[in-house]
Amino acid sequence: MRPDYRWDPCIAHRGTEVDAFISDYFAQSDRRVLLVAGAGFDPRSLAVATRLGLVNDKVRAVLIQENRPNPPQSHAHRAQANTKALLASIVDREVVPIEIFGSDGAVIGGRNIIAALNRQALEGISDIVVDMSALSVGTGFPIIRYFVERIGRGNGPTNLHVFVAHDPRLDANIRSIPSDAPGYVHGFKGGSTLDATAAAARLWLPQLAAGRRVALGRLFDFVEPHDTCPILPFPATDPRVGDALAEEYLTELQSTWSVDTRNIVYADEGDPVDLYRTILRLDDLRKPVFAETGGSLLVLSPLGSKVMALGALMAALERNLPVAHLEPIGYDFEASIPSEISKPNLVHVWLEGDGYPQPRPALLAQGSPVR
Repeated sequence: MRPDYRWDPCIAHRGTEVDAFISDYFAQSDRRVLLVAGAGFDPRSLAVATRLGLVNDKVRAVLIQENRPNPPQSHAHRAQANTKALLASIVDREVVPIEIFGSDGAVIGGRNIIAALNRQALEGISDIVVDMSALSVGTGFPIIRYFVERIGRGNGPTNLHVFVAHDPRLDANIRSIPSDAPGYVHGFKGGSTLDATAAAARLWLPQLAAGRRVALGRLFDFVEPHDTCPILPFPATDPRVGDALAEEYLTELQSTWSVDTRNIVYADEGDPVDLYRTILRLDDLRKPVFAETGGSLLVLSPLGSKVMALGALMAALERNLPVAHLEPIGYDFEASIPSEISKPNLVHVWLEGDGYPQPRPALLAQGSPVR
């Protein structure tokens, strides 16, 4: 246990524990919940909303509709069906359309979602629930940072929960179509653009995922790291997925990125806290080594598994780390993918709130502590 890590220990639940937690905690009469979730084609869209709606009639939902240019008609039909089911599961709700790209092709989704959240009234709300299952990194990460910082300023509800429907095979089968403009997720530039870190040894931590070679290649050129430590899932639902990914990225590992096999990072595919701790340990190990030569800067690129992306998000929040990202202009998937996951494997992390003793280790935001 590291008492100087904000989420170690961390209150988290997986599998059947999540259903038990929802039934026990959110059914309490004093719980007033604001749910922020995606209303798109992803079959995991309904998993958390329907469960909350069954145990608590005081849930208000903000359903985010991520709009990208020229979506296929099949995607639109699935999104409409999911939205209709979401509207039926929660009485007090609204659909908020968010344009991800501007007319000039610039990524504006993160700024748009923050503007939409600023219009939400939070009086009387006891718990914020963010369901990352059907939200992209470029949208979900700014949402969570927004609420973490509000709570840190004492300007928001006490409790913040993040849920993810864990399905790595589905994450692999929904293939993103990368845009041409890599950048940093809104609110997650970290120290990447500061003169003070210009001479820092830049370590890139990309999360390897099937079918993402083009995106990761563009991100590598954008980040220009001095070293690269790819992240592979282990243990994983499919015990051979790590070998398959190493084979798919063999050229990058051996040539383009020049990765020493000892520098490959392994993290539990189903436990976000495992990757969170691993990233912080790497940061701690590098700081004294590079202290006299310009410092060290870790740059994260979470792709693939949403649970592992949540672990990267927690580390980025705690250490104000930059998150380099290539916003998808669209998605592609097989028609055989089900329209709904009947028995999702849910993961819950209680990020902020009553469950933690005070005071807690501080977060870093723009280089200064936020409590």
